[in-house]
Amino acid sequence: MVRKVFFSFHYQNDISRSMVVRNSWVTQGKEAAGFTDKAEFEKLKRTGDSAVKKWIDSQLYGTSVTVVLIGSETLNRPFVKYEICESINRGNAVIGVFIHNVKDMVTKSTSLKGNAHTIIGSRNGRSIYFDEICDGLYDYIAQDGYNNLGSWIEAAAKKHNK
Repeated sequence: MVRKVFFSFHYQNDISRSMVVRNSWVTQGKEAAGFTDKAEFEKLKRTGDSAVKKWIDSQLYGTSVTVVLIGSETLNRPFVKYEICESINRGNAVIGVFIHNVKDMVTKSTSLKGNAHTIIGSRNGRSIYFDEICDGLYDYIAQDGYNNLGSWIEAAAKKHNK
Protein backbone atom coordinates (compact mmCIF):
# COMPACT_ATOMS: atom_id res chain seq x y z
CA MET A 1 0.00 0.00 0.00
CA VAL A 2 1.27 3.46 -0.89
CA ARG A 3 1.70 5.77 2.09
CA LYS A 4 -0.23 9.02 1.71
CA VAL A 5 1.75 11.95 3.09
CA PHE A 6 0.56 15.52 3.72
CA PHE A 7 3.11 18.23 2.89
CA SER A 8 2.83 21.47 4.86
CA PHE A 9 4.72 24.58 3.73
CA HIS A 10 4.55 28.37 3.36
CA TYR A 11 2.88 28.62 -0.02
CA GLN A 12 3.92 32.13 -1.03
CA ASN A 13 7.60 31.83 -0.10
CA ASP A 14 8.35 28.19 -0.71
CA ILE A 15 6.07 26.71 -3.37
CA SER A 16 8.96 26.27 -5.81
CA ARG A 17 11.24 24.60 -3.25
CA SER A 18 8.34 22.49 -2.02
CA MET A 19 7.62 21.30 -5.55
CA VAL A 20 11.19 20.01 -5.83
CA VAL A 21 10.62 17.85 -2.74
CA ARG A 22 7.10 16.82 -3.73
CA ASN A 23 8.16 15.89 -7.26
CA SER A 24 10.96 13.69 -5.96
CA TRP A 25 8.42 11.94 -3.71
CA VAL A 26 5.87 11.43 -6.50
CA THR A 27 8.43 10.22 -9.07
CA GLN A 28 9.26 7.44 -6.62
CA GLY A 29 5.66 6.23 -6.83
CA LYS A 30 4.35 7.85 -3.65
CA GLU A 31 1.17 9.87 -3.05
CA ALA A 32 1.37 13.49 -1.89
CA ALA A 33 -1.42 15.58 -0.38
CA GLY A 34 -1.53 19.28 0.45
CA PHE A 35 -0.64 20.62 -2.99
CA THR A 36 -2.75 22.69 -5.33
CA ASP A 37 -1.78 25.07 -8.10
CA LYS A 38 -1.35 28.79 -7.45
CA ALA A 39 -4.59 29.91 -9.10
CA GLU A 40 -6.67 27.39 -7.15
CA PHE A 41 -4.94 28.26 -3.88
CA GLU A 42 -5.51 31.99 -4.37
CA LYS A 43 -9.18 31.32 -5.20
CA LEU A 44 -9.50 29.15 -2.08
CA LYS A 45 -7.92 31.85 0.15
CA ARG A 46 -10.45 34.42 -1.09
CA THR A 47 -13.31 32.23 0.18
CA GLY A 48 -12.15 32.70 3.78
CA ASP A 49 -10.29 30.96 6.57
CA SER A 50 -13.00 28.39 7.27
CA ALA A 51 -12.97 27.24 3.64
CA VAL A 52 -9.18 26.92 3.71
CA LYS A 53 -9.36 24.89 6.93
CA LYS A 54 -12.04 22.65 5.41
CA TRP A 55 -9.77 22.07 2.40
CA ILE A 56 -6.82 21.29 4.72
CA ASP A 57 -8.97 18.82 6.65
CA SER A 58 -9.97 17.07 3.43
CA GLN A 59 -6.33 16.88 2.31
CA LEU A 60 -5.29 15.40 5.67
CA TYR A 61 -7.89 12.65 5.36
CA GLY A 62 -6.21 9.27 4.94
CA THR A 63 -2.69 10.54 5.63
CA SER A 64 -0.44 9.03 8.28
CA VAL A 65 2.52 11.41 8.20
CA THR A 66 2.75 15.18 7.85
CA VAL A 67 6.01 16.53 6.43
CA VAL A 68 6.56 20.19 7.29
CA LEU A 69 8.87 21.71 4.68
CA ILE A 70 10.61 24.41 6.69
CA GLY A 71 11.63 27.60 4.94
CA SER A 72 12.50 30.91 6.55
CA GLU A 73 8.96 31.78 7.75
CA THR A 74 7.06 28.48 7.55
CA LEU A 75 6.44 27.82 11.24
CA ASN A 76 5.06 31.34 11.76
CA ARG A 77 2.26 30.89 9.21
CA PRO A 78 -1.24 30.44 10.70
CA PHE A 79 -2.36 27.75 8.25
CA VAL A 80 0.87 25.79 8.74
CA LYS A 81 0.27 25.88 12.50
CA TYR A 82 -3.29 24.68 11.87
CA GLU A 83 -2.02 21.84 9.66
CA ILE A 84 0.48 20.73 12.31
CA CYS A 85 -2.06 20.86 15.15
CA GLU A 86 -4.69 19.00 13.11
CA SER A 87 -2.11 16.40 12.13
CA ILE A 88 -1.27 15.79 15.78
CA ASN A 89 -4.98 15.63 16.69
CA ARG A 90 -5.44 12.96 14.00
CA GLY A 91 -2.49 10.94 15.32
CA ASN A 92 -0.24 11.63 12.34
CA ALA A 93 3.50 11.47 12.72
CA VAL A 94 5.06 14.89 12.02
CA ILE A 95 8.55 15.51 10.71
CA GLY A 96 10.33 18.72 9.76
CA VAL A 97 12.49 18.99 6.66
CA PHE A 98 14.57 22.11 6.16
CA ILE A 99 14.39 23.28 2.54
CA HIS A 100 16.35 26.53 2.82
CA ASN A 101 19.19 25.16 0.67
CA VAL A 102 16.89 23.85 -2.07
CA LYS A 103 17.23 26.25 -5.00
CA ASP A 104 14.08 28.04 -6.09
CA MET A 105 13.21 26.82 -9.61
CA VAL A 106 12.68 30.38 -10.89
CA THR A 107 15.29 32.51 -9.12
CA LYS A 108 17.82 29.70 -8.51
CA SER A 109 18.36 31.18 -5.04
CA THR A 110 18.23 29.67 -1.58
CA SER A 111 16.65 31.18 1.54
CA LEU A 112 17.39 31.62 5.22
CA LYS A 113 17.04 28.62 7.51
CA GLY A 114 13.84 28.58 9.53
CA ASN A 115 13.84 28.24 13.31
CA ALA A 116 12.42 24.88 14.43
CA HIS A 117 12.18 26.15 18.02
CA THR A 118 9.04 28.12 17.14
CA ILE A 119 5.78 28.14 19.07
CA ILE A 120 3.03 26.41 17.08
CA GLY A 121 0.36 26.38 19.76
CA SER A 122 -0.31 25.99 23.45
CA ARG A 123 -1.78 23.42 25.80
CA ASN A 124 -2.77 23.98 29.43
CA GLY A 125 -1.17 27.43 29.36
CA ARG A 126 2.16 26.04 28.15
CA SER A 127 3.71 26.95 24.81
CA ILE A 128 4.23 24.07 22.38
CA TYR A 129 7.37 24.28 20.23
CA PHE A 130 7.67 22.51 16.90
CA ASP A 131 11.05 20.93 17.67
CA GLU A 132 9.61 19.43 20.86
CA ILE A 133 6.63 17.71 19.20
CA CYS A 134 8.02 16.60 15.86
CA ASP A 135 9.23 13.07 15.19
CA GLY A 136 12.45 14.17 13.51
CA LEU A 137 14.21 17.14 11.92
CA TYR A 138 16.16 16.74 8.69
CA ASP A 139 17.91 18.86 6.07
CA TYR A 140 16.78 17.98 2.54
CA ILE A 141 20.09 18.93 0.90
CA ALA A 142 22.68 18.13 3.61
CA GLN A 143 21.08 14.76 4.43
CA ASP A 144 20.23 13.70 0.85
CA GLY A 145 16.47 14.03 1.14
CA TYR A 146 15.95 12.81 -2.40
CA ASN A 147 17.15 9.36 -1.37
CA ASN A 148 16.27 9.46 2.34
CA LEU A 149 12.87 11.16 2.65
CA GLY A 150 11.07 7.84 2.44
CA SER A 151 13.06 6.33 5.30
CA TRP A 152 12.49 9.45 7.45
CA ILE A 153 8.76 9.18 6.83
CA GLU A 154 8.68 5.44 7.56
CA ALA A 155 10.63 5.85 10.81
CA ALA A 156 8.18 8.52 12.00
CA ALA A 157 5.17 6.44 10.98
CA LYS A 158 6.48 3.46 12.94
CA LYS A 159 6.79 5.64 16.07
CA HIS A 160 3.02 6.17 15.76
CA ASN A 161 2.22 2.58 14.77
CA LYS A 162 1.00 3.76 11.38
